Amino acid sequence: MQPTDDMQGDLELAGIDNLELPIASRQSLPWRIWRGTWPLLAAIGVVLAVWQILVLTGWKPHHVLPPPIEVGQRLVENLTDSSLLVAIGTTMRRIGVGFGLALVIGTLIGIAIVRWRVLRTAIASLITGLQTMPSIAWFPLAILLFGATEEAMMFVVILGAAPSVANGLIAGVDHVPRVLLRAGRVLGAKGVDAYRLVILPAALPSFIGGLKQAWAFAWRSLLAGELLVIIAQQPALGVRLQLSRELADARGLLATMIVILVIGILVDALMFGRLDKAVRRRWGLLEATE
Repeated sequence: MQPTDDMQGDLELAGIDNLELPIASRQSLPWRIWRGTWPLLAAIGVVLAVWQILVLTGWKPHHVLPPPIEVGQRLVENLTDSSLLVAIGTTMRRIGVGFGLALVIGTLIGIAIVRWRVLRTAIASLITGLQTMPSIAWFPLAILLFGATEEAMMFVVILGAAPSVANGLIAGVDHVPRVLLRAGRVLGAKGVDAYRLVILPAALPSFIGGLKQAWAFAWRSLLAGELLVIIAQQPALGVRLQLSRELADARGLLATMIVILVIGILVDALMFGRLDKAVRRRWGLLEATE
């Protein structure tokens, strides 16, 4: 039987309506884990292959550039040694305190700048200038003010991370669509409610980008500080790097560098990566299965 015009129209509408339906297929958890990890595993394989090729070419002697297998053995030995775990704990405690303070300070500064125009005119450019300064340049002043103490490291970590937090919030607020502001006013969101219910939620994606950048600055600042400021009876990852360099222990040096790299990757994936995905999923930019 040939479809009539009415039946043909219903079929076309059904096809259009199907575009609005969510994707029914749901991938299994093992497949999603594999899809998310195989690019990283492939990248690690490429790096190890290039590393091994450099060793085989004899570009540097083994005591300067040891092969990956020897560094891996040293890494396993270090992980069974409690001193490495203590060093990781010290460094993570410092970065937690420093980044937490930078988050609070940077957020308050960002809110003040977007709230009062005179502050934007006065210090917005200064904040960007502080963000561009290398963290290592602050350590002579920090040591002069606080001595070789943890306060000196916290001072530099906060100065390195807080401007990125503030700039991320400022950029997010500046790019909030005006239609959202007008809609908020129509619905009665004015004053503090406008910031709480409309502006700050809309600025969240840029703010998260600022947090990721702030974390990178804080992490680098802290490791630089631990290389320069060695406090007795407080082992840290930076201290292990410095001791390995002084002892010409290339295997220990590279093993510690791998630990630092892995910590950075895990923090980005488990904290900021999940936060970014949650925000994008709430905004409808990701499927529920991703």
